[in-house]
Amino acid sequence: MKRSLGARTLAVPTPVWVVGTYGENGKANGMTVAWGGICCSKPPCVCVSLREATYTYQAILDRRAFTVNVPSANQIEKADYFGIVSGRDVDKFLIAGLTSSTSEHVDAPLVNEFPLNLECALIHTLKIGLHTLFVGEILDVKADESILDSDRPSLKKLNPPIFSTGEAAYFNIGEALGPAFTIGKAITED
Repeated sequence: MKRSLGARTLAVPTPVWVVGTYGENGKANGMTVAWGGICCSKPPCVCVSLREATYTYQAILDRRAFTVNVPSANQIEKADYFGIVSGRDVDKFLIAGLTSSTSEHVDAPLVNEFPLNLECALIHTLKIGLHTLFVGEILDVKADESILDSDRPSLKKLNPPIFSTGEAAYFNIGEALGPAFTIGKAITED
């Protein structure tokens, strides 16, 4: 029997991303987000949802751009730190021991040490309630050679952390279960 838990944000897992922006002073900033994901394949787009009270919120609106920077599991402390303090008050990159560089295609910084970076141009916003959904068209993806299989990031090599909203904890991703769009065919073959 299933038990009702009410209307809560318990979809699991969610990503652990650091959204990169430039603050009003032009300083590189980043904010950890878990409310995000792919939202369109053509054009390729991601979405992130932020509260208006965050420093990153206004920076995305001002610059019409952001980056999505994906850490590896061994970088979780640094990624978590970016969600604990505000860029209004501290230089997160300096304190975390990370560096930024200018994106090639958008007016937002990359987190150099994180192995996967998406450069996104803001194309839509939607005020939902406490959060606003920002949709960014992916103009380019930068990936460390060490995480690639051919021209695609390998989930196993990247080893990105995931977030459990119910437990408020970070986890590793498990083993592959089988090839997508293939393993389900066995159901119709029986």
